[in-house]
Amino acid sequence: MKKPLAILFGSILLGIGINGFLVPYHLLDGGMIGIGLIVKYLWGIKAGLTIIALSIPIYIIAWFYFRNYFYSSLHGLLISSFFIDILAPFRENSLVFTMPILSGSIVGGILVGLGIGLMLRVGSSTGGTDLLAQFISKVTNYNVGIIIFIIDGFVLLLGSKTVGTESLVYSIIAVTVIGFTTTAITIDKEHERVY
Repeated sequence: MKKPLAILFGSILLGIGINGFLVPYHLLDGGMIGIGLIVKYLWGIKAGLTIIALSIPIYIIAWFYFRNYFYSSLHGLLISSFFIDILAPFRENSLVFTMPILSGSIVGGILVGLGIGLMLRVGSSTGGTDLLAQFISKVTNYNVGIIIFIIDGFVLLLGSKTVGTESLVYSIIAVTVIGFTTTAITIDKEHERVY
């Protein structure tokens, strides 16, 4: 029961963080969520739906070569993408969360980081590029955190023209806060290791 509740609660936090704090300021996240937001900003296509569609090739690879990753993250991908789209009304009602852009990027980053961290603690994830980073890490022995950092940087660079310079700066702040929050949530204090 612990795992389904963590995925559910983590997905809700993720959906609120993205729709209530990042999207109203036209901010990005890294990874597949960031790509979903770029597509949303450019063409108005639902971010969650985009995340699922773009993750299909990664999940095909996982099915054939890394089946344990496939099973552990598929439900996280589907549920988190669902809540990203179902909580979209927070965008239109963002007056509830009105605050300066810096505060929005920090609060949004904390909520998204908490959501991702809760899922990682129970062995799930939002899939996408995090799953891809796990594959690359397994094959190359590079640290998965460094690979995710590189992918996130590439996504921010890719979206820089879409969001503009000011939003890019605050997106970098949000991604940094997400990274720190996720790390803080996933550190096992007893064994001093990161999940």
